[in-house]
Amino acid sequence: MEKFKRIFVVVMDSFGAGGATDAAKYGDEGADTMGHIAECVELKIPNLQKLGLSNLHPLRGVEPAAHPMGYYTTLQERSVGKDTMTGHWEMMGLYTEKPFITFTETGFPPELIRELEKRTGHKVIGNKSASGTQILDELGEEEIATGHMIVYTSADSVLQICGNEETFGLDELYRCCAIARELTMKDEWKVGRVIARPYVGKKRGEFKRTSNRHDYAVKPSHPTVLNLLKEAGYDVRSIGKINDIFSGEGITEAVKSKSSVQGMEQTIEAAEQDFHGLCFVNLVDFDALWGHRRDPKGYGEEIMRFDEKLGILLEKLREDDLLIITADHGNDPTYKGTDHTREKVPFLAYSKAFTQSGELPGQDTFGVIGATIADNFSVSMCDYMIGKSILEALK
Repeated sequence: MEKFKRIFVVVMDSFGAGGATDAAKYGDEGADTMGHIAECVELKIPNLQKLGLSNLHPLRGVEPAAHPMGYYTTLQERSVGKDTMTGHWEMMGLYTEKPFITFTETGFPPELIRELEKRTGHKVIGNKSASGTQILDELGEEEIATGHMIVYTSADSVLQICGNEETFGLDELYRCCAIARELTMKDEWKVGRVIARPYVGKKRGEFKRTSNRHDYAVKPSHPTVLNLLKEAGYDVRSIGKINDIFSGEGITEAVKSKSSVQGMEQTIEAAEQDFHGLCFVNLVDFDALWGHRRDPKGYGEEIMRFDEKLGILLEKLREDDLLIITADHGNDPTYKGTDHTREKVPFLAYSKAFTQSGELPGQDTFGVIGATIADNFSVSMCDYMIGKSILEALK
């Protein structure tokens, strides 16, 4: 018999909770996303505070809750890597042994670029690691004038293609990205995602990316807990880029978000509707807008905007709902470089049905999330899946 009719899993993308035990292997010793943000910004987060966030990790200016409303602990990633897909896939039971390739230092190989140019009919410009705003200011005017194609990467395992919606065209951008996805399925070129980055504007300083972004992700290596839920007849709703991360696998209904604030508003709307199963949410702005750009002030303000919406969501939850708040990796905005950071992540669980609360033992895999969901809905995990349910501990 299920404890909860609906489970909401909200991923604060990159909201790490201090160095993982193997952080040194990744060159991330000393990284601490939430701790260092709290040192830079005076955080006012009453809702996260009462759920136990500062109980699981000391935060300057945020006192631990005397009587936390929920359960709290940290999760350690078991998979190799520190990227979005690896983290999310592990949440839903998959262990990733081989990390996705990055081309941050070198750009993409000449052989790949030549093949991409041949297949798309566009000359490639860029081919380096850059921020989205930087690359548009540098090359947007040239692309508009020539019909060339801006290709760039980042600290993530991604190949991104920019296209002006008025001159390059959305359909053409999507066609080129589909070709890039096909080419980058080769082992030596395999990136986690190809991303279409459409924009508008006519000159430097006026370019703006639009919400017509589309991710072409590698499909999960095996079926996940999402597939099991869908096959068992449960609703599996995705908000934000969850649908892209799982390449649509196991999703019954998908909603895109223009921002993390809108993502929370969409989650609140979902809480007001009737469904039976899982609502899986990714809030990407923490990572994309503030972590990679090394902006602790912006990151801190985003956390506080999230906390405001969280207060509304908590009121909307029903007695038989379970809310889990977590992250997929770290991205310490005070740390060196612009890469993700290998960190533990928070696990906060809340339900109005709880009669107890407090600290849970630390967990050695993100997979406890998927295992707990599967246990709640009486769905049997596959032999290759990792993680053990902690459903019984949530009382």
